[in-house]
Amino acid sequence: MIRLCAPHELADGQSRGFVIDQLNLLAVRRGGEVYAYLNRCPHRGIALEWRPDDFLDDSGSLIRCATHGALFLIESGECVAGPCEGQALQALECREDTHGIWIEGAAVR
Repeated sequence: MIRLCAPHELADGQSRGFVIDQLNLLAVRRGGEVYAYLNRCPHRGIALEWRPDDFLDDSGSLIRCATHGALFLIESGECVAGPCEGQALQALECREDTHGIWIEGAAVR
């Protein structure tokens, strides 16, 4: 497992970006759960964020692509609006304990 950050470094309703082994990743905490994805839009293969760690729409309820405004469900990564509707972000196996937020190492290789 690869540690992304300490649990307190990702507050509820917040998103963060990470670079691990030259791959861009993102994590979002919602309702106490952490969801992790490759930071790559399925439409163009580009990074999603507007600014560093800014992946969410104005309501904080969806992940939004800065380039073309596609919207993705936080819980599944499914695109629900935009040019890649019906496609999804690539989810990463993620877990959390008192020492950190972790992703499966094989997922980033």
